[in-house]
Amino acid sequence: MHLHVIFPLAISLLLVLSPAAVRRCAAQERTGDAPPYKPLVSPLARDSATSLYTISIQDSGPLIVDLAGPLVWSTCASGHPTFSCSSRECAAANGDGVTPAPAPAPRPSCRKRPNCACTAHPCNPVTGRCAAGDLTSSPMSANTTDGRSLLPHPVSFSTVASCAPENLLQSLPAGAVGVAGLSRAPLSLPSQLAARRGLGSRFALCLPGVAVFGNTTIYLMGFPLELTAIIGRTPLVKNPKRSGDYYIPAVAITMVWTSSGDTPAALPPRALELDPATGRGGVTLSTVAQYTAMRSDVYGPFLQAFDAAIGAPGTVKKVPEVAPFKLCYDTWSLRPLKRLGWDVPIIRLELAAGASSNWTMYSGNSLVQVGDRTLCLAFLEMAGGGGSDDGPAVVIGMHQLEDNLLVFDADNEELRFSGILRGSGATCSTFNFTA
Repeated sequence: MHLHVIFPLAISLLLVLSPAAVRRCAAQERTGDAPPYKPLVSPLARDSATSLYTISIQDSGPLIVDLAGPLVWSTCASGHPTFSCSSRECAAANGDGVTPAPAPAPRPSCRKRPNCACTAHPCNPVTGRCAAGDLTSSPMSANTTDGRSLLPHPVSFSTVASCAPENLLQSLPAGAVGVAGLSRAPLSLPSQLAARRGLGSRFALCLPGVAVFGNTTIYLMGFPLELTAIIGRTPLVKNPKRSGDYYIPAVAITMVWTSSGDTPAALPPRALELDPATGRGGVTLSTVAQYTAMRSDVYGPFLQAFDAAIGAPGTVKKVPEVAPFKLCYDTWSLRPLKRLGWDVPIIRLELAAGASSNWTMYSGNSLVQVGDRTLCLAFLEMAGGGGSDDGPAVVIGMHQLEDNLLVFDADNEELRFSGILRGSGATCSTFNFTA
């Protein structure tokens, strides 16, 4: 059986939210939902057309999950409430993404109109397009949980969110009404829940299946033990240039296979290291990128190492590449495994000191089937080689995150990770969504 961020705790958001906003939010809480609040749980669904994941937590419709998103945003009905452009909520929405900005000096228009509406700037993480929208209060609802199953009573609450025009939904799943940002920013969904409801600093994602907000144990049907206590953990790395993103301290990549031994990727020195001065490099996580993307100086050696490892026994047959992938193999030349897919080299992402284990990827996360007899290595080269001044070296995408329990723990400034759960008898889809 194989089991294996830091977002600074936004308790300070209690100081960011104005008393009037807190009263508005409190008025929307369901009767009987009183402190101490219980952890919240919500299902995650994969959209087959876009491969994006949605969370069913906003009353108006599903939101896509964006680990790097600083805001909750959606389309709004007419007559929605707004925050003043001189409010602290407005400062947080237009601050640096982590530390709430001080309340800005009122603009000249605000001196004349002290209740002018705050403008936020939500962005579509797929297209990169941004727009202006009112900062508002958004009604939400979710079930409470004890980590094993649902508790009897769902609860209603509200969050600070941005409105967005309909055309900002381009390239998102049909029916989605916006985005749930999960970054370390003070107005992200987990930061607001930690501050507003006192749920603690942790939140967990298990794709596709479940999101859990709050400090709680987590059990999945098919595996008898509590998972958060036994899975791997690693410190997270701060990137001052991309302050909301989650980075892990990787130092090397090695292919591990009983048929060929260990085959390290011959990366340039410090290729995976994050440069805190420039923000360049490092390994980050994404729930928007479908497959892991690598900078060209990492991608080339990685491909060579995997191909050398799988080709060493001389029994695995390569087939022509299928775009966008570069290495593909004939399934008839591979040996199937009972639970973990195919007998191929394991990809081991070696983590720096402080991690309890390395992050290993079996075939269920490393390969994708593109034809009846064709499996391809599900890793891509970054567009343009990924040579931007502050870009990451590796972005771990959704395919590599699927069926992994990920617990983001701000109190301990760490990420807990299970590796692929399939070998344990559990999957991300086996959370007990019954009361």
